[in-house]
Amino acid sequence: MPVPEEVLAAARAAIGVRGQAVSHRIELGAIRRFVEAIGDSNPLYTDAEFARTTRFGGIIAPPTFLCTLHAGGAALPVRFGRVTLNGGNEYEWFRPVRPGDVITAQSQLADVRAVDGRSGAMLILTSEIRYTNQDDELVAIGRSTGIRRE
Repeated sequence: MPVPEEVLAAARAAIGVRGQAVSHRIELGAIRRFVEAIGDSNPLYTDAEFARTTRFGGIIAPPTFLCTLHAGGAALPVRFGRVTLNGGNEYEWFRPVRPGDVITAQSQLADVRAVDGRSGAMLILTSEIRYTNQDDELVAIGRSTGIRRE
């Protein structure tokens, strides 16, 4: 059974609708806890003396740190599927994130499509999160794919 057309139409109508912007002050301690949790020993993330000698001029957060920041998602106006799966994430970076930065994350639905898979109908939702810093400079764009199926 395919995704009902009214479900698909309602989801497509939500494309481009932005969720609430959420701002986060980046703390050195949060960066340190994150790199400890993922086991990354790169001194660029924890050693101020070393980091000053790099092209960055100081400590930065690892690129994957952005996944810890909440982004206000726009509510999807449809109910479909009993199972929700993560279909993957990707990031495009433009600027480093530094301790003291205020990063604002804002999400929007970027694409919706219906697929008939072996397990039945699936709704594939692509969301995009834009991360900007306190100077309103684009830091990164994150894209995530969600899969809803019956």
